[in-house]
Amino acid sequence: MTNPIRVQVVEDDEGMARALRVNLQARGYEVAIASSGADALTQLARNPADLVVLDLGLPDIEGVDVIAALRAWSAVPILVLSARQGDSDKVQALDAGADDYLTKPFSVEELLARLRAMLRRASTATPEAPVVRTDDFTIDLQHMKVVRNGADVHLTRLEWGIVEVLVRNPDRLVTGKQLLTKVWGPAYADATHYLRVYMMQVRKKLEPDPSNPRYFLTEAGFGYRFVP
Repeated sequence: MTNPIRVQVVEDDEGMARALRVNLQARGYEVAIASSGADALTQLARNPADLVVLDLGLPDIEGVDVIAALRAWSAVPILVLSARQGDSDKVQALDAGADDYLTKPFSVEELLARLRAMLRRASTATPEAPVVRTDDFTIDLQHMKVVRNGADVHLTRLEWGIVEVLVRNPDRLVTGKQLLTKVWGPAYADATHYLRVYMMQVRKKLEPDPSNPRYFLTEAGFGYRFVP
């Protein structure tokens, strides 16, 4: 018998924490509850989880700081819950290392779908460079090669950098700041105009309909997502 998937819920609202526990346990998850950031970090250090569901508004430590502290020693998938209206809060959380976000109020089914997606990504993660195949093109990350309709596609160094970061994080939102930092370097973290130009070029070369992208999606105000 396999061990149940352990979810660490970090939520100071007792009603919300109770609802999360009930719904997750009903689906077979093992659930631990922490009502503060410090308690969550202590619990995770003593008993690592398979997934973390984290509220940004905590009574002692900002959720973003909890993410940053956790990322110093753990790669556990983190789903952020946020009741805050400002996009900047979510972007900050994603930049700190969260894997996805969900805005309150949310449906239980969407929450479960996000958790399943994070588990799939975690289970298929591999240090080996994969070959990614779609209906329209193939990307060989190890050999830095892209083929579309039987012909090689030439990508510039920066175009390849964008594609590689996104393809290595399938179905995961990558913020503009993360892309700029990884591809251009920290000095360009706020140069969002570069991304718009180069993403347009990537879509022209790989998307069947660049004006209506199927694979390289924009999430306005946040960043980009590769959907295989």
